[in-house]
Amino acid sequence: MKILYCIQATGNGHISRAIELLPYLIKNAQVDVFLSGANSSLRPDLPIKFRSDGLSLFYKPEGNLHWWKIIKQINPFRLVRDAIKLPVKEYDHVIVDYEFIGALACKLRGKSFLHIGNQASFASKLIPRPPKRHAASEWVLKNYCASKFNIGYHYNSYEDWILPPTIKQHFWDATTTQNEHVTVYLPHISKREINRYFYALRGVEFHIFHPEVKEYEKDFNVHWFPIDGEKFDQDLITSKGVITAGGFQTTAEALFLGKPLLIIPIPKQYEQWCNAEALKEFDVEVVDTLNLHFEKTFRRWFKKSEPAKTKPKFIKTEDIVNRILAELQSMP
Repeated sequence: MKILYCIQATGNGHISRAIELLPYLIKNAQVDVFLSGANSSLRPDLPIKFRSDGLSLFYKPEGNLHWWKIIKQINPFRLVRDAIKLPVKEYDHVIVDYEFIGALACKLRGKSFLHIGNQASFASKLIPRPPKRHAASEWVLKNYCASKFNIGYHYNSYEDWILPPTIKQHFWDATTTQNEHVTVYLPHISKREINRYFYALRGVEFHIFHPEVKEYEKDFNVHWFPIDGEKFDQDLITSKGVITAGGFQTTAEALFLGKPLLIIPIPKQYEQWCNAEALKEFDVEVVDTLNLHFEKTFRRWFKKSEPAKTKPKFIKTEDIVNRILAELQSMP
């Protein structure tokens, strides 16, 4: 069986998940990877056969989406050209992890594909949404990689085709400890902007992983680290708490490890605010933005420092891959 696995690289979460899934897929099939986008700072240790700049995201220093840069880099002719060049017909099955070009290539050739990931779960009306829904964002989530076949991931199994998050094997094997540092991952906010607020929180050690950092730096209580998957995972295992955005993978890992979690969803990134709504079920602190009130909120959260009273019902990666393979084999 030949599988083409199309992965979006507009962040690290999709690649991190693929790195975990791939060894189990390779046991059952020949797998080639198509990677599109240019926002990932992880080294993709994957069998990449095809590559495209695809669609990428850009952020302003304070963390807001930079819509002008995003729109400016969209080239419809290049996207269609890359989709036409992608040889999806040479494969028995195509897996799409919220990746537009692979989905478009399949639609142009009338080939079925399996859409997997957190975004795939939004095909269900049962997924939590914010009180104020955003019609345009709902349309994008529904149509960006629309497929008749979906395996979604979410914190709760709202439907039988929605699975728990993929958790790396070394997290399952880890003995968690609780040191005094807080692990911080806010890659969409500039280093300078983060420093404005965290530098003032004396008495707490912060380990901040950021794409602008090229080598370790220390500034009083703030420790800066370059993006390094292994180092970050170990830091997560030993942290007292975790501060991150509303992305799916890191929040899921923090819940799995039983870490107190504070999230700052990216402004106007609707999917992250949907995740935030779901995370409230697990006692997660949600902060709208970094501002003058952040110190008070942080101190209260840090003093409380309690993991969620309930956790998602996680399953092993091999079981998730078996569900994916079973779905592929049932497809036309």
